[in-house]
Amino acid sequence: WGWYYLSTVLDDYSRYIVHWELCKTMRAEDVQRTVEQAMLKAGLGDGQRPRLLSDNGACYVASELKQYLKTVGVKQVHGKLCHPQTQGKIERYHRSMKNVVKLNYYYCPEELNQALKDFVHYYNHQRYHESLDNVTPADVYFGKREGILKQREKIKQQTIKQRRKRYLLNKRLI
Repeated sequence: WGWYYLSTVLDDYSRYIVHWELCKTMRAEDVQRTVEQAMLKAGLGDGQRPRLLSDNGACYVASELKQYLKTVGVKQVHGKLCHPQTQGKIERYHRSMKNVVKLNYYYCPEELNQALKDFVHYYNHQRYHESLDNVTPADVYFGKREGILKQREKIKQQTIKQRRKRYLLNKRLI
């Protein structure tokens, strides 16, 4: 069934996959559609416009994409040539995804699409990230991070108290 390309929009702060599409081509209109859907899903308010960090692939430097981004008020930033570290977060996501998704054979595009959908759900809602204080990207993206960290600290303090109590109790019994 030919080549397919993955077009993904990742929130840089939270590492949350806002939107992704499996495309038959990687042209400017594919990127435009992905960005448009990501902006709709993000529910941006008036005056809120993201920046698009991309590499220098043909679809990202195309004049049609530049015109579209200008129309919707999105500033585009290109990474340095031959320097994939600039897009380190999305590159790391792609590596993790490929390590899981490429383990299987897919007999039709729908199967591959479902595998990607399952992985994105896992990545966003179940996979803890050490760089995010061991919370999920969804926790950070939806503003739950601080509450989770406070709850963890509370549990930690309770556990320390219980252990001290048990230690002192055991010490008296000896």
